[in-house]
Amino acid sequence: MTQKLLVLSSLALLTNAHMAAFHKSMYCFNGTVAGQVDVNNDAPVSPLWMLSESDYWFHHFNQCDEFPPAPGDFLELPAGSSFTVEIAANRGVTSLSFNGQFATEWGDGGNHPEDYSITNLGGAPLSSSGCIGDPNMHTQNQSMAAGTAFAISYQSDISQVTMDNLAVFTVRYNTPWKRVTSYDVPQGMPACPADGCTCAWVWIPNGCGEPNIYMQGFKCMVTNATSTTPIATPKPPVWCQEDQSTCTQGAKQILIWNQAEGNNIAVNGTDQSGNPKSPAYNSNCGFQDE
Repeated sequence: MTQKLLVLSSLALLTNAHMAAFHKSMYCFNGTVAGQVDVNNDAPVSPLWMLSESDYWFHHFNQCDEFPPAPGDFLELPAGSSFTVEIAANRGVTSLSFNGQFATEWGDGGNHPEDYSITNLGGAPLSSSGCIGDPNMHTQNQSMAAGTAFAISYQSDISQVTMDNLAVFTVRYNTPWKRVTSYDVPQGMPACPADGCTCAWVWIPNGCGEPNIYMQGFKCMVTNATSTTPIATPKPPVWCQEDQSTCTQGAKQILIWNQAEGNNIAVNGTDQSGNPKSPAYNSNCGFQDE
C-alpha cells in the first residue's frame, strides 16, 4: 500500500478520535515505539479518565512521557508575545507530517463550514452524545468549546515536575477549535534554566461525552525574558462562575478531575446555563484569556 493510501486509511478512522497539541517539542512526537517514527502518531490524544496519578501525569499510561523531543527542540515562549501549536487528532493531518499535504484549517484534515456547529455540520457526523463528531472537540459549536491552556514548570527534568511547581500561564477560550491555535505569553515570565523548562498542554471538555481530562508534555523555553521574578507557587482553582470574587487569585494549578487520585477540584449541581458543572480553563474556574 502506498504512503498516501496509508494516510488516507488513517484519516478515515479519525472520527471519534480526540485532540492534542502538536509541535516538534512535544513528548512522544514520533510515537511511543523506540527507534520508529510514526508520522500518523495519535498517542498523545487519548483522554485520561479515572487513572492513578502516576498514569495520568504527563500521559504516562501509554509511556508518552518516556519519549522526549530531540535535543534542542523547544517550544519557544516569547515573553510579551505569542506562540502557536497545531491542535489535531493525528500528527498526519498537521504541517509536521507529509509536508502538510493533509492539513486543513481543521484538526481532522477535513473541510467544515466556517460556522461549524451541530446545526450546520456540512455533512459531518454527530457524535454519539449529540455533539460535533469530526474532529471530536467535545462541543456543539465554537462558543461552547471549553478552553485549553498551557502550564509551565521551571524544572528541566520532567520527573521533577509536581502540582506545586506547574502553573498555568496562558489560556485560550473557545478551544479546541481550528488546527492552528495561538497562546499569549505574559511579559513577566522569567527565563528558563539552560536546559529549558517543562510545559504541559491541558484541556477539560465541557460535556459531550465522558468527563475526562487531557495532559501532555513539552520541552519549552521562555525567550526575550526581562523579569527575574519567579512564578508563585500555584494554588488549586475553584468553581467560581457565580461569584468571580471567590476565584483563586494568582498562580493556579492545572485542573485534575475525575481521576482515581489527586483530584484538586470537585463540583456538583448545574451551571448558570442549566448544564452539569464541568471544570474548565475559562472564567468558570477563574482562568482569564488575556
